[in-house]
Amino acid sequence: MNTFFCAESSRQAGEDIIGSGTNYPTYIFVECPTPWAGNAFESKSIPPNLQALVAQVKQSQLRVRFLLLAPNQSQPTNGTKVLIFDQEQGVLSRGYQKYEYNLASIEQVAGVVEQYLVGEKPDCAPETSETRDIMVCTHGSHDKCCARYGKPFYREASAIVAELSLSQVRIWQASHFGGHRFAPTAIDFPTGRYYGGLDGDSFKSILTRTGDIECMNRVYRGWSILPTSMQVLERELMLMHGWDWFDYQVAGKIIKQSFNNSTIKAELTCKTPNDSIYTYLAELVRDENR
Repeated sequence: MNTFFCAESSRQAGEDIIGSGTNYPTYIFVECPTPWAGNAFESKSIPPNLQALVAQVKQSQLRVRFLLLAPNQSQPTNGTKVLIFDQEQGVLSRGYQKYEYNLASIEQVAGVVEQYLVGEKPDCAPETSETRDIMVCTHGSHDKCCARYGKPFYREASAIVAELSLSQVRIWQASHFGGHRFAPTAIDFPTGRYYGGLDGDSFKSILTRTGDIECMNRVYRGWSILPTSMQVLERELMLMHGWDWFDYQVAGKIIKQSFNNSTIKAELTCKTPNDSIYTYLAELVRDENR
């Protein structure tokens, strides 16, 4: 029996996980019963019209990430929930805007999503509640690390949220979104920040934005609104500014890069809640050992 787990190997090696938060402007989460296939949208509960839409979007090379969510037992819905997160428009951003729809069945998902993607107003009205949605990968049929580390952490995270009485925070089980060797791994919306190697203490700090900010050196994978090559710069600024950084609006761009991307000149601008604006320039050199 193969007992090797890449996540354990990564932790033992002290691998730096920054720069692994994939960069997408749009995420679409569809509630779907488990079990899921290794390729989530080939699962038996996915109707043909939704499979066709996902394939069409992929072929068109639109930067849209489709993922599944297991039904949330703590907040059940009669039907199928769809969560769409679109990156905030404008030069500076704090993350994503949420659009939440409750549909009668999963067969209706493709039509609503297609309307949304072409810029039409979907036939159903969105939910208007403000929530914080944390997606934990538990997709064991894709990679065993996601089940081995993701499922226990999902239960622990749910218990912590209940203990802290954070009624606006929802914990979800999600299909695979990359980084199984960093399991347990999660995405925190609406900010769109990726985390890995999580435990109870670091999760409490992330939830409450208190405690030692240095834990981000270990668990922060990066911010999805930024190119992966710039995420290490954002982490350094986070460590410099502390938890206040999470209230800043940010924009980042690559000014210049070498032909093989081994050296990058990057610019990151942030705006504080009191409207102070700071711009940072950095030269980033690729670690050839990674």
